[in-house]
Amino acid sequence: MGFTIGGIRDRRSSSRRRGRASESVMTVAEYTGLWGWDVVPGARATRGGHVTCSCDAADCPSPGAHPLSFAPSVPAGATLDEAAAAWADVPGAAVLLPVGRSFDVLEVAEAAGRHALARLERMGVPLGPVALAPHGRASFFVAPGAAAELPQLLYRMGWDDARLDLRGLGLGDHITAPPSDHAGLGPMRWLLPPTLDTAGRPPEARLLLGTLAYVCHRSGGAG
Repeated sequence: MGFTIGGIRDRRSSSRRRGRASESVMTVAEYTGLWGWDVVPGARATRGGHVTCSCDAADCPSPGAHPLSFAPSVPAGATLDEAAAAWADVPGAAVLLPVGRSFDVLEVAEAAGRHALARLERMGVPLGPVALAPHGRASFFVAPGAAAELPQLLYRMGWDDARLDLRGLGLGDHITAPPSDHAGLGPMRWLLPPTLDTAGRPPEARLLLGTLAYVCHRSGGAG
């Protein structure tokens, strides 16, 4: 089954009448079919007197923010039917994106991320998607390999001695995908949503890193 943006949106509108499970399937189908990203089913957390994770581990170190170990990933290019079949085995799972394959992530505090995004857009710098987590962290999607190169890139730019609230996520890491709930804190959102141009070709980290480091330094965010 092929995908178009209009087709996905039409199906998404009708799926809302069929509940959260169908909405998750449409989200998975959009990410695999339109944006060309792998998707991984993730645990969910609930918050009451204490945080509990759907993985049922009493000592879970990352409640509601990790892949389900028993659930296989849904590969890029999966069809709507394939997404539905995969999610039928994990109803209610969060939608996670594995980092280090199609993209790496540069993560900063929300205030610094919003400021940097505005500066980068004014400068005309090519940008990839930017996600916002409910605990106040902004994630800039960049080309794969950025996390491993981050110390060297910061050194070349003269930021190696600065204590910056800036970290790279790479191979082996995952990011919760909008609009899934992250760690029981609320839904992820897009500050800058993916497009057909940016999803498969995120920018090189060096194009964004100078501005991100400068804004983090000015914000006084030390990590």
